[in-house]
Amino acid sequence: MSLLLELAGNKAKARAAAKELNVAQLENLIAGFNNALEKAKEEEAAQAEQQALKSARAEEIATLIAKSGLTMEEIALLSTPKAGATKGKTVEPKYRLTVNGETHEWTGRGRTPKVFQKYFDAGNSRKSVEIK
Repeated sequence: MSLLLELAGNKAKARAAAKELNVAQLENLIAGFNNALEKAKEEEAAQAEQQALKSARAEEIATLIAKSGLTMEEIALLSTPKAGATKGKTVEPKYRLTVNGETHEWTGRGRTPKVFQKYFDAGNSRKSVEIK
């Protein structure tokens, strides 16, 4: 690819390289470049059309925003997703148990801690350790 770029930037080098090719090879090379040129033009036109469509849509949205009386900042605030109601919040413990002078607390969610499980297996109820 770098040789091609070098030849494209210097006409003298391109002519020198072309002297090594016969007429049929040069015609084939020119036809290939013409095809590549047409494709590049088509892609550029499609990109320009996409950009024009996006610009038209942006203008339409800007007009709707202006008519609504809202600002872009207000729309950004209204359209940002809200955080979950319980996401990141800690839950207050529901049960408290003191064993050997050490206090253990449990929210009542998830797996039952071993200390509480031993207490419950001994025949005690959850209500007896419930925080009131």
